[in-house]
Amino acid sequence: MTHRPDIGRLLALLEPVRVLDAYSCIGGAAKGYRRAFGNCHITGVDIQAQPDYCGDAFHQADAIEYIRVHGHEYDFIHASPPCQGEGAPTKGTNKARNAAIGRTYPRLIVPTRAALESTGRPYVMENVPGSEVRKDVRLCGEQFGLAVIMHRYFELGGWTTTQPAHPKHRGYVRGWRHGEYREGPYVAAYGEGGGKATVQEIRAAKGIDWSTDHRRLREALPPAYTEWIGRAFLAAVPVLKMEAAA
Repeated sequence: MTHRPDIGRLLALLEPVRVLDAYSCIGGAAKGYRRAFGNCHITGVDIQAQPDYCGDAFHQADAIEYIRVHGHEYDFIHASPPCQGEGAPTKGTNKARNAAIGRTYPRLIVPTRAALESTGRPYVMENVPGSEVRKDVRLCGEQFGLAVIMHRYFELGGWTTTQPAHPKHRGYVRGWRHGEYREGPYVAAYGEGGGKATVQEIRAAKGIDWSTDHRRLREALPPAYTEWIGRAFLAAVPVLKMEAAA
């Protein structure tokens, strides 16, 4: 692959837009970018094997190292560092529990940002509330009529867009909380037991139909999120929009 220092040169290209999907999991993000970009080639990278990955190519590798070495070869980069060491829940009860059983998670956002910025390519980095990602955009399942709330923040590198309206939630997340069971229009797509979502419920709630792996389904982004991000990026970079539509 050749390095393209100017994204404006995409206007003259006949080949697909090249997307790097770092920390890819099963490809929830990839599916959304496919819908947004249309003519694209998406490469996933994850430290774990991902047999259900839905992109065009996959490399089992350290995401930060891959970004450093190959990130400049892509036109757009998405990164979703694992949230276990980042969000507010991990900093409380879960952090104490993990310490008790000798489990630790690396803090990956800062080194991932450094790797992304070193490429000179436009990027998105996504993570949970309480993490160190810059809070440029917040998305929620209710914005897309999904049966999950799943607030996520997106840091935008090399481009900007406006925050979409955040509609009022329609009710509770179904399940047990603080000793009380509540019904509601949303399912808890995390953990197991206590009324949390089944495989089929997560698939339906997130719009993911290509995997039945419960843990990876819980970790995956709903494709609707990155479809919105991708379309916002196309609107912010009209030259890329013209190429993708060609």
